Amino acid sequence: MDSQGERTLRLRLTGAAALAVVSAAAGSWAYARTGASASDLVRDLAVGGGYVVAGIMAWRRRPANNTGRLMTAEGITWFFGNLQGTSVPALFTFGAWWEALNMAVLLHLVLSFPEGRLTTVLTRRLVQCGYGLVAVGGLVRTLMFDPASDTGATYLDCRDCGPNLFSVPGWHRYFETFDVVYHAAGWVLSAFAAYAIVQRWRHASAARRRALLPAWFGIGVAVAFLMWDMLFYVVPWFGEAGSLAEQAVYLMSDLAQVAVPFAFLGGLLRMHLQRAEVSGLVIDVGTDPDPGRVREALVRVLGDATLRLGLWREEKAAYVDGSGREVAVDGPGRTPVRASDGRPLALLHHDPALSDDPELLESVAAALRLALENVWLRTRAKDVATRIVQAADAERGRLERDLHDGAQARLVFALMSVRRVQRGLADHPDETLREAADEAESSLRLAIEELRGIAQGIHPAVLTREGLAPALAALAKEAAMPVVVAAEPRRYDPLVESTAYFTVCEALTNAAKHAKARAVSVSARHEGGRLVVETVDDGVGGVDTARGTGLRGLADRLAAVDGVLHIVSPAGGGTRIRAELPCV
Repeated sequence: MDSQGERTLRLRLTGAAALAVVSAAAGSWAYARTGASASDLVRDLAVGGGYVVAGIMAWRRRPANNTGRLMTAEGITWFFGNLQGTSVPALFTFGAWWEALNMAVLLHLVLSFPEGRLTTVLTRRLVQCGYGLVAVGGLVRTLMFDPASDTGATYLDCRDCGPNLFSVPGWHRYFETFDVVYHAAGWVLSAFAAYAIVQRWRHASAARRRALLPAWFGIGVAVAFLMWDMLFYVVPWFGEAGSLAEQAVYLMSDLAQVAVPFAFLGGLLRMHLQRAEVSGLVIDVGTDPDPGRVREALVRVLGDATLRLGLWREEKAAYVDGSGREVAVDGPGRTPVRASDGRPLALLHHDPALSDDPELLESVAAALRLALENVWLRTRAKDVATRIVQAADAERGRLERDLHDGAQARLVFALMSVRRVQRGLADHPDETLREAADEAESSLRLAIEELRGIAQGIHPAVLTREGLAPALAALAKEAAMPVVVAAEPRRYDPLVESTAYFTVCEALTNAAKHAKARAVSVSARHEGGRLVVETVDDGVGGVDTARGTGLRGLADRLAAVDGVLHIVSPAGGGTRIRAELPCV
């Protein structure tokens, strides 16, 4: 939310809080006029204030969800009926007309929880009927209401309240009948609301039920007490209005309703925490999107043990689950996951009831998309790095062949020519000419040796012809210190062989240049599907990979072919360099 949105939200919250304070103050003052006890006032303020506090907290935490606004509205309208305890005609009339508005708001809140919106035709019609009953039915009832004669028509005991500005004297005789019908209509709406709640519970997913159980339990208790309260008006023999039984029901109803707003708030926060678990999917997927592990993480978040996860397989042009079976795209309970560029990534085949919680599904799909795209990018980056290493290795081989077959061959031919000249000048009287021929022959031999060394450093021909073990043996002979080689005589992939060879080259260079080693041992063996190459020297140790680029570059080269580098180099204890490369 930007700063402008934050300011707007703060203004709305402040306005709602101020309106709640005014409504609570006026309602409590009017309620106190009727002789209400201190406990009655505290209980009344607790219910209305509970809705306001919980509503503002929910509104602040989730401003896009209407649940917080509806809870706040419930708390504000809770005190409207108390205004019938005043002798101010306008306030009394307002309270008489809108006495049951909080019931309509509660109905709206219950049926729209937790999304804050009405998702079915039935719930929308019920809420429309609820507001219509209060607006129209409440007005007609107010027109028939005479507070002087109908003293038991409200929950307030007030003989001198009123008068009613909207009272029509000729309609007073119809009040009792209409009042029974009015409350019966509210009872019927409550029954339909209970039916709608039960249906939503039956079709909800297991995760949704766990998250919303406290809220729906509180709702059920409150609705049960409200329906019980309606019996005093619908069934005459059940009890008289204002009786001890009715007061007991009011008390239990109020206590139940105090818990409802905080049950709502707890349900919202629990669903928020459930959605927060979605972020852990990125960690659970890791760098290897194993379908089984990812599915377990999704089952934990969504609470759907029947869930199937299909990952897109380009070679099959289909979504395939962990057992190798294709996941059908068509049908209910399917949520596709696509990359930002539209590429198919995965398909969730879940309980269709989860479709009632689109925010949760969208969060899961977004987290899964991020995780799978990260894996895809890592794979692409590794493929690119591998191709670069392969291209570099191929180029090394080409340069070695060009030098061997081109420049080196020409130098050898020139050396042979100079030696023929030397033989022809053996008896020549000019000593200077013979010395010049000898210098030319010596220079050519040195050039050939240097060129052979360069070619060997670029890519040793023996590595290509005979393999890793002979190449390491040849490398040991040229080392500046004693090197013992123990290598299995077998061939590997050319890229693996060249990577292992240059790993040993770098290790021997470091041992001679930095470690001041007196001797080095080199081993190469096939172990568990991997080529393991180790060099151990008796130098000074204390290698710091952060300060040198050679070993870091070596680690990068190994990583490009799915290899790993391990270095153990305690100060004064020599250095052990172990490289592991995948091979057949």
